[in-house]
Amino acid sequence: MSANGSLMPRSDSFSRTRGSSHIDFKTATTGVAAKAMKNELSRLVNTVSEPAKRPFDIEMQSFFYLFTRYLAERAKGQEIDWERIKAPAADQIVPYDRLPEAKDTSNLNKLAVLKVNGGLGTSMGMTGAKSALEVKDDMTFLDLTVRQIEHLNTENRVDVPMILMTSFNTHDDTLRIIKKYANQQLRIVTFNQSRYPRIFKESLLPCPQSAGDDKKHWYPPGHGDLFNALTQSGVLDQLLADGKEYLFVSNSDNLGAVVDQRILQHMVDSQAEFLMEVTDKTKADVKGGTLIDYEGQIRLLEIAQVPSEHVEDFKAIRKFKIFNTNNLWINLKALKRVMENEGMDLDIIINPKTTDDGQAVIQLETAAGAAIKHFKHAHGINVPRSRFLPVKSCSDLLLIKSDIYSLSHGQLVINENRLFQTTPVIKLGDHFKKIAQFQKRFKRIPTIIELDHLTVTGDVYFGRNITLRGTVIIVANEGQRIDIPDGCVLENRLLSGNLNNIEL
Repeated sequence: MSANGSLMPRSDSFSRTRGSSHIDFKTATTGVAAKAMKNELSRLVNTVSEPAKRPFDIEMQSFFYLFTRYLAERAKGQEIDWERIKAPAADQIVPYDRLPEAKDTSNLNKLAVLKVNGGLGTSMGMTGAKSALEVKDDMTFLDLTVRQIEHLNTENRVDVPMILMTSFNTHDDTLRIIKKYANQQLRIVTFNQSRYPRIFKESLLPCPQSAGDDKKHWYPPGHGDLFNALTQSGVLDQLLADGKEYLFVSNSDNLGAVVDQRILQHMVDSQAEFLMEVTDKTKADVKGGTLIDYEGQIRLLEIAQVPSEHVEDFKAIRKFKIFNTNNLWINLKALKRVMENEGMDLDIIINPKTTDDGQAVIQLETAAGAAIKHFKHAHGINVPRSRFLPVKSCSDLLLIKSDIYSLSHGQLVINENRLFQTTPVIKLGDHFKKIAQFQKRFKRIPTIIELDHLTVTGDVYFGRNITLRGTVIIVANEGQRIDIPDGCVLENRLLSGNLNNIEL
């Protein structure tokens, strides 16, 4: 193995020293790395006592399988062949407005809703579960989802359960939060996704020394782990025993992902085993995964899988017009069949990280949407943008908290007084990146019903009862602070560092 533990030969010198081909070298080092990893994982398993030992062992076996697949792909130098990628065929993506009206609410009795609830919201400066963030009218992501499903159940006299897939980062937080829903008309099931060891990039060995090692040495392996965790936890079998046939999956921070009976009806009628909601790309979505036709098969292509020389092609809206919202509809009987017969070999996404003490590590992750290739009659549904309203930043949060939206039974509804169905573009600078700063800098959320575009950079504070209309740009230069006074109306204005107030 080369000095840095890399499996990829740097030069021809390897084949000369071993007197054989590169492939043999790669295969040999793959074997060495796999054996070393297996020994370390066995050691980790032996740090656990019963009854926790067996589930931990099963988890490490799943991780080891993922790791050996990673080694094999790395040895082959497998990359997607760009020339074979085509835009999806017309029948592979169905426009939402062609879907039937829902005829039969009894289908809802066969439905369960799953929220991927493993995220921490660290990019917004949060320390706990992101779904505990208050997003609208003092309600959190989880509050809104509970309200929506409760309304669905009481309105239609059905029993749609809510399932939360947590990670070791959010599990305790989530259990604490859902206690307050104990008296609601709603069954809530939680299960934990896998916890895998981070891998040192140099040695390809696991970071943790024991199963109880610090959280920072472990990671949740992406939402593609959903299928494995659903099966291992027993939740899949329980759902099937309860007569559930369909599962609607979405990210807990996507406020547009509500149960849609037309999509459910279409799933029943078309006998599709897997549906992916996609929506039209804008410039803001160029990094989102897209559906492609790869040798006649529908596949999900993520930006992490794209060879570097084709990244700009991938981002181009002309060829890849849609992206994956991660709202997925899955036939549970089909999922059981796939897991029992062939298992899920989802495309591996390598996520490089650096530890606090500067060491390079990698996380092997998978995406749930990649499972589309395992299911019969699977296809995309091109849905309205309103079904994709994620809160990934404080700019998103400002929009959701504003008067652009109101709430109806936990569902966001665009204000009827807004003249356009499109929402304003909001770009808040680094001073607004963390949630604590955001809360400090807005005494109250401005009125933005007539806003088209807002850009704010630098040290800016907003008073109460402010109205923003048209295009508003506020730039505080280095070392300067701008305070927008209470009651101020800004319409088509550029405010800059020395408080020059320029009409646009």
